[in-house]
Parts: sequence; C-alpha cells; structure tokens
Amino acid sequence: MDANRRDLLKSAAMAAAGSMVAGDAAFSLPVIQPDGDGLSWNKAPCRFCGTGCHVQVGVEDGRVVAIAGDKAADVNKGLLCVKGYHVGGILYGKDRLTQPLLRKDGQLTPISWDEAIETIAQRIFDAPDQFAFYGSGQWTIPEGYAAQKLMKGGLGNNHIDPNARLCMASAVTGFLATYGVDEPAGCYQDLDECDVLIMWGNNPAEMHPVLFSRVIDRRSRGEQVRIIDIGTRRTRTTDAANDYLEMQPHGDVAIALGIMHLLIENGTYDKDFVDTHCNFRGDEAEGATLFGEPITEEEFRERIAKYTPERVEELSGVPADKIRMLADLFGRRDIRITSLWCMGMNQHTMGTAINSLVHGVHLLSGHFGRPGDAPTSLTGQPSACGTVREVGTLAHALPGGRLVAKPEHRAQCEEMWNLREGSINGKPGYHTVKMFEQFTKPTAEGGDITTMFVQVTNPGQTLPNLNKLFNSKEGLEDKFLIVSDVYPTATTELADLILPAAMWVEKNGVYGNSERRTQQWFKMVDPPGEARDDTWMTIAIAHKLYEMGFAGMADRNGDFIFAVRDENGEEIPVWDFDRYYDTNVDKHLFEEYRQFTTMKHKNLAPYDEYVKARGLRWPVVEQADGSWRETRFRFSGFDDPFVAEGQEFDFYHSSSKDGRAQIWFHEYQPPPEMPDEEYPLWLCTGRVLEHWHTGTMTRRLGPLNRAMPTAYVEMHAEDAKAANIRQGETVLIESRRGVAELPVWIDGRGRPPRGTIFVPFFDETKLINNCTLEAHDPFSKQPDYKKCAVRVVKKSASNVAGSTS
Repeated sequence: MDANRRDLLKSAAMAAAGSMVAGDAAFSLPVIQPDGDGLSWNKAPCRFCGTGCHVQVGVEDGRVVAIAGDKAADVNKGLLCVKGYHVGGILYGKDRLTQPLLRKDGQLTPISWDEAIETIAQRIFDAPDQFAFYGSGQWTIPEGYAAQKLMKGGLGNNHIDPNARLCMASAVTGFLATYGVDEPAGCYQDLDECDVLIMWGNNPAEMHPVLFSRVIDRRSRGEQVRIIDIGTRRTRTTDAANDYLEMQPHGDVAIALGIMHLLIENGTYDKDFVDTHCNFRGDEAEGATLFGEPITEEEFRERIAKYTPERVEELSGVPADKIRMLADLFGRRDIRITSLWCMGMNQHTMGTAINSLVHGVHLLSGHFGRPGDAPTSLTGQPSACGTVREVGTLAHALPGGRLVAKPEHRAQCEEMWNLREGSINGKPGYHTVKMFEQFTKPTAEGGDITTMFVQVTNPGQTLPNLNKLFNSKEGLEDKFLIVSDVYPTATTELADLILPAAMWVEKNGVYGNSERRTQQWFKMVDPPGEARDDTWMTIAIAHKLYEMGFAGMADRNGDFIFAVRDENGEEIPVWDFDRYYDTNVDKHLFEEYRQFTTMKHKNLAPYDEYVKARGLRWPVVEQADGSWRETRFRFSGFDDPFVAEGQEFDFYHSSSKDGRAQIWFHEYQPPPEMPDEEYPLWLCTGRVLEHWHTGTMTRRLGPLNRAMPTAYVEMHAEDAKAANIRQGETVLIESRRGVAELPVWIDGRGRPPRGTIFVPFFDETKLINNCTLEAHDPFSKQPDYKKCAVRVVKKSASNVAGSTS
C-alpha cells in the first residue's frame, strides 16, 4: 500500500470514528476495504468488548499502521465502532511497561525475568494454599486454560477467579437455573429478524454500538422494528427507542413478574410450548439453592397473582398501562421478540433472579428458539464467554462445565490431565469479593491470602468499595501483589512486583464472544522491550516450581504438566522464552482443552479450523464429509445437532432431567441500600462510548481521550438547582464507604431522573468505586454497581443535593 492509500484509509477511519464521537443522532457506519498493497494484512477479533467484531490489521515494518473492519466477518460485516477503528493505537502508548519491576525499600526497581519468576515461584512454594490468581474476561482461552491448570491441577488450589465475576456471573447462574447449562441459545441473527427489541437496563447504542447499528440499519432499509428501552436513565439508546419505560432501581424484577402475571391472567401464554417443554420452579422455603424446587403450575399462578399491573407500578415506577403493553406484545404469536441485557441485570443483588425471570417471560410466552425470538445476555469483555464461562476460570469450576465439588468431575479432569488421584481440591475457592477481603485483611486477623497474581485486569479501579477491598492492602508488609499488565494502572500503584505483558496482536490468541463464537488470531508484531506473553509467564512459574520439586507440577509419569512435544516426541522447552515460539503453544493448549468441550455439548473444532474462519459458534460438529458445522440456535431441532431426531426443542441439559426448561418465580425484594435523609440520591455507574472498561487502553488514544477526557457526574437539573450546583462545577460524591470528586454534567449525554446520578468508571483519577457497594447476589456472588445511596456535596460548601432540608 502506498502512502496515499494508507493516509486515505487512516483518514476514513478517523472520519468514521470522529462522526460517532461527535454525533448524537442514530448512526450508520462506513465499511473500509483493506485492498492495498505493501502492507501485511491479517485477521483478529477486536481487543475491546464482547461483541467480537473482526478487524483487518495492517502491519508494516513491524508496526500496526492501519485498521479496517473485516467485510468477511459475519459479526460486523466490515463495520467497527469508534474504539475499534482506533484499536491498533493501544499498542503504542508512551508509557508501556517494558521490564519487570520489584519494589525494594519502597521503590520499584528493574529486575531480570529470571529473578521475577524465581520470586513468584518461591512465594508459592512456601505457602501454596495462600496464593490466589485473579484473572479476567480478557484472558485468551489458552491463557485462562493455563492459569486454570496451574491452580487446580498443579497446586490443588481453587483460589482463582476472574473479573468477569463482577460483570456477568449473574447471567451464568440465570442460564444454569433455567436451562441447566450456560450461555445464550440465540445469536446475533436474532437482531436481524426480531420485530420487537427490548433492552432491559442496558445501553447498546454506546456499549455495543455495532450490534445496535444492525437494528438501526434495518430501519434505514424501511423495515419496522419496535425498540423498547427499559432503564433508570435516558441514554442514546432511548433516543432511538419507540418506547422508554423509566423504572426505579430493582424495578426490572417487578416488571418481569407483572408480564408473567398478565400472560397467565389473560390466557395469552403459550400453553402448548409450556406443557411440552417447561416446568415451574421456585425457591425452597429455607436454604434456597440455585436450582430451587419444583412447583406446580397452580402454585405458580397463586404466587404470581399479586403482581398486578398496579402493584408493579408501585414497585417499579412504570405505569400499569405500559406493563399491559409489554404483556400484550409477549402474548402475540405473529411477532418475534428479542430481549437484550448486560450489566443492568447482572450487577444486581437479585441478578440470578431477574435473569431467570426474563428467560421465564420468553418461555411462558413461547418467544423462544425461532430466529428473532430470544432472551440474550451480552458480555462486556472479549472472552468473558470463551475463557471464563467455557474454560471455567471460576473458583468453583473446572473446564468443560465440571465442578470442583463433585468427585466424579474431579476424577474426569485428573484423568484428562494425567494427574495423580486426589490432585484437585474439592473445596471451592474464594470468589472475587471474598478473595480480596482475605488479601486485604491482616494475616493475624485471618486474612489467609498472602500472595496474589493479577493478570490482564485492573481491580484497583474496578472492585466495589475500593477502600475496603483494595486500598487497605497498603502497609500490610506480608502481603505481596504481583501484577502483569501493559501500562501503569491503579492496581500497579500497590504492586510489589510488576510484569510487562504482551497484548493483543503481540501474541497468539483465541477469544470467545457473546454469541458462542470462538475466534483465533496470530501474533503479528513484537511487544516492546522485555514484555512477554501471559501464557508464558504461567508456564515459566509452573516450570520453576517443577524444578524446585513441587510435586503437583509433575503428572503421573513424572513429566512436567505443561510439557509440549514436537513431532518426534521431544520436549520443547517452552518455559524458556527464547524457545517459546519454536512451536504454537496456543495450539497445543487449545487442542488439550478441546477434549473437555464435548462434556456439555459445547464442542469445538480443531484449532486449524479457526485459523481459516472468522470464528465459529459452538457446538461445532464434524460432518460426514469431514467439514465442520457451527450452530446458530441451540436447543432448536431445526439447527442444533444435539436435539433428538423429531424434536422441535430439547433442553438436553435440563436440571430436572426431563428435557425441559424451568420457568421461575421469585419474590420481589428491595435493594440492599436505599436513599435516606443522610444519603438521599441513587448512584448508578457504567461506561461511555469512547472508553472501554477502566480506560487503560482507550485513554492512551488521543482522539478518544480528547473526545471524552474526564469522568463526570450526570445530574438532573432540578437536583442541581436545589443544591445551587452549576454546570461543570466540581462536587464531591460521598457514600458510607468513600468519596469521589467529579465535575457535574447537567442535561448531558445521559439524563437521569430526579434523585439519581450516574458516573462512568473509566477515569482512574476519579475513582467512583470508592463509593460503590460490595453487596452481592447470593448465588452468582456478583456485586451491585447500579444502585447505592450517596449525596452530592459542593466542594466549596457543605450543601447536600437532593436533601429535603
């Protein structure tokens, strides 16, 4: 590609990106065609959210110099969002970490990789049960698998958990409670074929803009799609919606119950579908469990009877006639309805319940299993599904949907890993909130996690109640924090050892996106300085322990548990970074992991099939002619190869063992903390279009950072007026847990109702998670970042916004 062509490409990308940053209207994104010469182009999934857009990466002289949407990709069909067009720039921030740093006498001091690996291995060797590994939905599948095997197979230690515990754990428990197995039945095709799209407390116009554009573009072609936005504040999604239903925090539970009440009351539920494919379920009277107990349809009717539209209006704030409108839509057989949700339903102390209830609305109404009829949870991270949910990098899980608490599951994994019997510990490890409680609690007071390794995430910014769960680590001399990352972060501020990491196309990788699509890419450029792959770090630590004689790092034959052999059977020393790329370690790990995927009918194809494809949606099964076929719609006989012959639907992992899904009843419960005289406002936190997650990558991209340079607090004009707060004035957000200082944005991009404020969490200089609450769902253990009580205080005075005095 010549310079003019490259400049044109960059300019087009910038123009597209800039138009999305600046504009408030519905958008239609351009398609860029990477057809130039002179550059080396290759495919990769985008590094940011869970949509899984494919990009074409243009490399010249060892640098990524151009990015284009991949026209061959079904997910995004050549489109990208503002972040995607700039994704190549995330590699080139000026402050990349380039060498290991060990804190000595309070100062971070450069050390060698050998010293870094020996330091980590010695701490684990000395106290293996006091070691915890905290990962991420940004781990690639091989990275997560290696970490999982090190911890559960090698150390017999289950203290491994991902940051995805904070964003989609309730979706997992909702799927398990309803279908007996995790992850959505539908796919993005539902967005192309639905007549009604309902957003349950999410904002895809900003959080999943390429997916939202699939729906908006249908309108531009003259198709009719009714968009209903159920939310606690107006957003850009609201601007495109036909209906906006403003609910009170926790109102979604009441709304789902109200819809089901009317479907029963009006006789508009799908009796044939329910009779053939569903059971009813409720909580046990005492000691509620994830799978509950059976109830009859009559009991379900009795329990749901009190959730009349008027009662739901009291609980949710949504007018009764709007509840009837929703129920009427679900009662129709001539339309197709897709529900979407993300953090709004997941970051919720009733997260499992509301997930189960929305699935129940679709099952009760029969709006399930046809293209366009689907309840779909979206993920916020690129491999929250592929790595966390499928590999099972959670404190209670094993690969292949196995559980550490089940002896037969442990035995299966020990057999597949060729480990000695009893190697895997049967006691679940600490979930995220508990893990950090134990790490930040003094050892003398029972804090039994003394060494923590954080890879590919930033808990110093994302944990709730940071003062309790992270900042209190400071000064605890026997606690040792290891952080692998690409840039300095809020987490590295308290790190004792920092490891410079390779990122995205500086290494091989495999992700799994929100629609069960597994996506592969190859390394394209070298990382800077001494930065290295996270998978290599895990293997190098494991091998150092093997050298030290740690028994768990050897299999039944005495071989290293991560041994990789060439075609002649000779072991390749992949723990030596100079030899790491002598082979494709990702491929070896993926092929080993792939054996587990058939256990829950999440079959994956061989690694080489993903090299050829723009991702494949599991289950992927081999055909008679040797080709591999992906699955778009699970549990539906017309597409799912595991549905029994002649069956229209088959929930083959049903928790009731009869091929049926569960329609749940849960009683509405109020939030754990509500506004009062002292703290009179609701706080909701979230994201913005321009920045992804904690902004460690996007805040180093000039165009994005200039478009959104700082976090802010959205505030209703009347609340601001009552407290004499002006536009742009800096205020203090105070809760019972901490304080954050932010400028006020009145009538900004989002418009919260009176009594509510919203703050995005991307800005490490304005940590709103000092204020949030660590209260969490009883089953998923996911905290609620969407609702707690705060007050807004003028920095120059002590007036309290929203107070009644």
